[in-house]
Amino acid sequence: MKHNFHTHTTRCKHAVGTDEDYVKAALDGGFDVLGFADHAPWAFETDYVSHCRMLPTQWEDYKQSVLALKEKYRGQIDIHLGLECEHYDKYFDQLLRLRDDGCEYFILGCHFLYSEENNPYVGEINHLDDTVLRYAEETVKGIRTGLYAYVAHPDLYMMHREEFTPVCMEAADMICQAAKEAHMPIEYNLLGLLGELTGHPRNYPNPDFWRYARKWDNDVIIGVDAHEPAHLRNTVTWDTAVKRLDALDYRIVDHFHKE
Repeated sequence: MKHNFHTHTTRCKHAVGTDEDYVKAALDGGFDVLGFADHAPWAFETDYVSHCRMLPTQWEDYKQSVLALKEKYRGQIDIHLGLECEHYDKYFDQLLRLRDDGCEYFILGCHFLYSEENNPYVGEINHLDDTVLRYAEETVKGIRTGLYAYVAHPDLYMMHREEFTPVCMEAADMICQAAKEAHMPIEYNLLGLLGELTGHPRNYPNPDFWRYARKWDNDVIIGVDAHEPAHLRNTVTWDTAVKRLDALDYRIVDHFHKE
């Protein structure tokens, strides 16, 4: 069984293709399960409008589109409705309402600290040790809520960092230990891997992180992080990820626990 739970849509403003294009591409790529997990539609307290996620008013259209595709392709591929989101204390209740309104699962993907309204993208400031540790702290807080299915790109904090320093090790320990205790998989991210294989490295998945983190014996889930249908047809990235994880003797899983 080949599963991917990390698929975006054009609603996030940085993906291309129709929702159905992703389903057709997943079928071409040999997937048995496809989960849509576009960036969560935070309803911000301010008048800030995000450049990288759907608007709250688009949630219903997103939900109905995915559910319609689920029915249309029933028997061919199993489709699920999810969201990728940060953990923000002040907006946590919004996730509970989305869960009650049909969201099947949440992926924990920390891109901004505390709130996108007032803070830059983590990748722009992760050269600072303090940012790396805060990234880990916020990820751990999200893990411990028990709401999230798995940790997306746990090594995102290595973007643009040249060395795997003691601070980077500390962050890896924090995240991997918390995920292990919560029986939560961590993700090997294929969007980052695609960048590496095509000459546009993002520095995650980071080899130093994955070698170092092996001691925690985490379950690992492969996430395509598809932002265009072609990403789901790309079997090279998938096969490369499997080979690398096997070489490190990681346990690859294709499921997670949902409350």
